[in-house]
Amino acid sequence: EIMMKNKRVAVILAGCGVYDGAEIHEAVLTLLRLDQRGAEVTCFAPNIPQMHVIDHTTGAELTAESRNVLVESARIARGEITDLEHADVQAFDAVIVPGGFGAAKNLCNFAVEGSEMTINATFKHFIQSMHVANKPIGLICIAPVMAGQLFGDFVQCTIGNDLEIANAIEKMGACHKPCEVQEVHVDHTHKLVTTPAYMLAQTISEAAAGINLLVDTILEMD
Repeated sequence: EIMMKNKRVAVILAGCGVYDGAEIHEAVLTLLRLDQRGAEVTCFAPNIPQMHVIDHTTGAELTAESRNVLVESARIARGEITDLEHADVQAFDAVIVPGGFGAAKNLCNFAVEGSEMTINATFKHFIQSMHVANKPIGLICIAPVMAGQLFGDFVQCTIGNDLEIANAIEKMGACHKPCEVQEVHVDHTHKLVTTPAYMLAQTISEAAAGINLLVDTILEMD
């Protein structure tokens, strides 16, 4: 095993909680694997209001509540988080985006608009700038729905095997590749690595298998 020491990786969070923010297990598994592999990690989130707030015990929307994506993401990052506006492409070797509905509600609005969605401008600028700089990018769970708009036609990605979401991905110009939970799909042309995680995972161990492989694959990319 080749140990890649001290690669600098940006992790972009989208809140805190599967139904309205970053999927916490996916985010923590990503951070754990990066640390195990000796990467230097900085967490970022956009400083914007969440689309909405969900009561995770019932699934009900708390219409009277509003929360900030950066403030909520700081819970996962143990307070060590930076506004995405200040992310410098030159400071990083790679970027990884965990899933959760926050990726589809706060980083873009796929959850509401489907294939007519738009992507948060700050997020889009950073990811596209990393791509132009030829740096590896990892998108986890539902986050790959943004691939077509981020990287252009024919980019390859996976969200597992959900036909409806796969069709929406293809409608936006990307090429969806079916994938098992413990696997990743690698688009070498775009240096894009995607894995289904909780799009398919029934347990945290299943989610970890794919996420660990995604992190390892990204750290071993030249």
